[in-house]
Amino acid sequence: MIVRRRAVPTVLAAAALLLTAGCSSGSSEVGFPGELPRTAPPSSAPAARATESAAPAKGSVRVLRTVAGGLKSPWGLAVLPGGDLLVSSRDDGTITRIDPDTGRTTELGTVSGVSPAGEGGLLGIALSPHYASDHMIYAYFTSASDNRIVRMLYDDKKPAGEQLGAPDTLFKGIPKGSVHNGGRIAFGPDGMLYAGTGESGRRGLAQDRGSLGGKILRLTPDGEPAPGDPFPGSPVYSLGHRNVQGLAWDDRQRLFASEFGQDTWDELNAIKPGGNYGWPDAEGKSADPRFQNPVAEWHTDDASPSGIAYVHGVIWMAALKGERLWRIPLHGTRAAAAPQSFLTGTYGRLRTVAPAGDGKLWLITSNTDGRGRPKKGDDRVLELQVS
Repeated sequence: MIVRRRAVPTVLAAAALLLTAGCSSGSSEVGFPGELPRTAPPSSAPAARATESAAPAKGSVRVLRTVAGGLKSPWGLAVLPGGDLLVSSRDDGTITRIDPDTGRTTELGTVSGVSPAGEGGLLGIALSPHYASDHMIYAYFTSASDNRIVRMLYDDKKPAGEQLGAPDTLFKGIPKGSVHNGGRIAFGPDGMLYAGTGESGRRGLAQDRGSLGGKILRLTPDGEPAPGDPFPGSPVYSLGHRNVQGLAWDDRQRLFASEFGQDTWDELNAIKPGGNYGWPDAEGKSADPRFQNPVAEWHTDDASPSGIAYVHGVIWMAALKGERLWRIPLHGTRAAAAPQSFLTGTYGRLRTVAPAGDGKLWLITSNTDGRGRPKKGDDRVLELQVS
């Protein structure tokens, strides 16, 4: 549901793993602070171009340090222009700022309206593409009635705990449930806001183009269907998803998404505008020509994927139930080699991963989400060197 609202200034591989042919994803373009958003619609791109080379088949991961610990049900991550990190707490409904140099944490405040239960609560966060001017933080959260997207003014001059303005609801009506709430949001290279949603345990919603459940949505920063969306007047960008929790673009502006399967296959997909990814009629690779096949798939015990990040030709994927970090080397929108796993069982459930620059990653654990084993330690942010 689109919310008509007052104007706000916008300054803007395991043995069970199978590799499958990747579909062409849509290319898109992301804006940076101070850059005017470009609204040309993403378009399909060839699976691999002659000038593209495959990422190395093998890589490495080195844990550099624990940046901060003592986090409770951390979920979303955003990186401020100066390098500090913002982390959302699913169950507490709070956002915390972390100084990565000292590990010092400061609570910004509580996001009003969050109603945590099961897999719902305060989920993904993202900075406005014009954060340097408007100081807006976007959030996806579960309310008493639905999942919705809001934005809030962040004023770091106010006392700790009081730095978040009242949420301004931009978009609501995304189905909620005790499971499969999706929740990842990110601004794409086109300056538009992308959101991964879940089918809330109601399988039929994923194939219903009139439902917001089981989709990837593409919105303007004000919460309207974005120009050039594949279905006129609709924010739906792709459909047939079970529970999308990871979004990332490669260096050619092609979108990838991670997705929870049910009992058999979890997926990494290259996203094509208007593409149908099969759920619930297909889980994993399918011979049905109506559906897009995944770039790679895993048995659910080995993955249950959440956040993903793209660094130097590789998709890095955080796994919850699989308790490991997956490396998927790409050649265009296909897997260049079998995925590798790292950190298996070392830090428990892994929720979110994001680029940290210079071939590094931020990684957030998820052992206090009700399904982890807190004996592995409080949830933390780690800094990794990867290749």
